[in-house]
Amino acid sequence: MQSPQSAAVDPAALAAWQALLRTHATLTRAMERELLAAESLPLGEYDVLVQLQAAPDGRLRMAQLADLVLLSRSGLTRLVERMEAAGLVRREICPSDARGAFAVLTAKGAQRLARASATHLRSIQEHFADPLDSEQLGRLQEVLERLLASSGEVDRGCRPEQQLEED
Repeated sequence: MQSPQSAAVDPAALAAWQALLRTHATLTRAMERELLAAESLPLGEYDVLVQLQAAPDGRLRMAQLADLVLLSRSGLTRLVERMEAAGLVRREICPSDARGAFAVLTAKGAQRLARASATHLRSIQEHFADPLDSEQLGRLQEVLERLLASSGEVDRGCRPEQQLEED
């Protein structure tokens, strides 16, 4: 087992990591507050609606959806249960595997997403894009994509242009 000293991270790298975490938490909280105030829609529910809208036929297996929204399967199950009770999604049993289930976007969920998207995109513009110029945004995207590529994980999330086209 390594001691804390032998696993030390360069101070500049650690400072950058901490800034990334603080920024993500701060921006996410601000965006959720605005989405809740304007649409009474939590950011997690908005994310589920976006992922389902981007999926073929507005449907995803629950396990796939959990990966896309970065929730545990049990956390997603509880979230989808609340969304199902509100009529935003419905669950369907997988015909080829009775143990599996799909989350399916409903017409009400699609309408809710359409209304909430303007607020969410305004928040992205205000809290993320406006403080940076186009050169900084380009460099940031390049850096973040490099980190994603080096992680070995498959990027399965929705692309920004998908969301813009959906709105």
